[in-house]
Amino acid sequence: MEKEKKSFLKRGDVDMTRGPITRHLLSFALPLFIGNIFQMLYNTVDTWVVGNFVSSEAFSAVGTVGAALNMMIGLVTGLSNGGTVVISQYYGAGQYDKVKTATHTIMLASVFLGIFLSITGVAIVPLVLRFMKVPDVIKPYSAAYLRIMFGYMIFVVIYNIAAAVLRAVGDSVKPFIFLVISCVTNIILDLVLVIVFDLGVKGVAYATITAQALSTTLVVITMMKSDSCIRLIPKELRIHAQTLKKIISLGIPAALQMTITSFSNMFVQSYINAFGPACMGGWTAYNKVDQILTLPVQSVSLATATFVGQNLGRNQVDRTRKGIKTAITMTLGFVALMACAIEFTAPALVGFFNPDTEVIFYGSQFLRLIAPLVLFFAVYQPLAAAMRGAGNARVPMYAMLFSGVFFRQIYLFTVSRLVPGNHLVIGAAYPIGWALCSGILVYVYLHSDIASHRIVED
Repeated sequence: MEKEKKSFLKRGDVDMTRGPITRHLLSFALPLFIGNIFQMLYNTVDTWVVGNFVSSEAFSAVGTVGAALNMMIGLVTGLSNGGTVVISQYYGAGQYDKVKTATHTIMLASVFLGIFLSITGVAIVPLVLRFMKVPDVIKPYSAAYLRIMFGYMIFVVIYNIAAAVLRAVGDSVKPFIFLVISCVTNIILDLVLVIVFDLGVKGVAYATITAQALSTTLVVITMMKSDSCIRLIPKELRIHAQTLKKIISLGIPAALQMTITSFSNMFVQSYINAFGPACMGGWTAYNKVDQILTLPVQSVSLATATFVGQNLGRNQVDRTRKGIKTAITMTLGFVALMACAIEFTAPALVGFFNPDTEVIFYGSQFLRLIAPLVLFFAVYQPLAAAMRGAGNARVPMYAMLFSGVFFRQIYLFTVSRLVPGNHLVIGAAYPIGWALCSGILVYVYLHSDIASHRIVED
């Protein structure tokens, strides 16, 4: 057994149940953060190339459909969270045979899910464009981009779930390396397909899905060659009903929350679209900068989920609570520093994505309003991740659906009539929802037992 355990712990696996908490969170989050910066970079290059070498209409088109893509990706991310919780708790408890079973179950399930989403995504493109009230002038660009991105969604599904398996056992380095390779590939293809071959938004989309296919291939090969408990053996791919049930029961709440929230964000985008292409461009640029601002929070939150899962797997409740407190302190510090910098550099940041004067005006206003309020985001994200890591996926789902969907829609409906023609009150829908969600989750966390949803049997 000891020999088997040592084999399982070779290269990549990180046991977070021992050692300094801050070091574990930082060493896990840092590759995620840098990797996501690279991922952001190739998404940024997409919009930069389109904004500077195609047209402002194409720039707005690519940015506008981001909410629709995020809805699909949110479903995948939510389900992968279920796998992370199950695998990390089994790993922390030393039940490596169950880690192996869960790995093969979720990887096979990812193939079926990817095929389904690819087919469904292409079919609903016209419905999505009508629902989002995309202006006719940019509709052809949006349709072309979405069809390609949705059509190859299978690569996004398999990569995200495979990366979630690696993160569950404490390995955030390999996904980082694959993202860097993917990013470089995407940047090169963007420039070649758009500038050299003049393929416009189609070129950007083809560059992105080709890069995603490459990162998917790399992560699958890595798992097949691994000598740990997550080694992927094709002939052993099968669905273990009980394990899949656990993964789904933990993943569905997060998937529903992320998907419905992204669906709700499409409403926000539809309100923004009413202000015209310049405001749409400013909102697109704001979202790109906002993604950079929230990256440290998301990276630390992913680290928190794995940390909580592994430590509760070993029933170390006090250490778990210390880790959660440390994570929130870290995210608040990161956001405070970055928000201050954004307040002074907002026009330059927006201008990088699109030099249009009106776009810079709108984008700068959105940034200066919302950036300081991301502090609320920095509170609820690690708390939600901690609850999911503990096996409690329902409370974060309810809190986020209430604040990010139900309350947000009431807010948008009300202010659009009370203060018509004001784009900033529409943009404020995000931070107001974050503040409400933070209050709910802080209250629940302080009045509940973090270990009450632990899935591992001692």
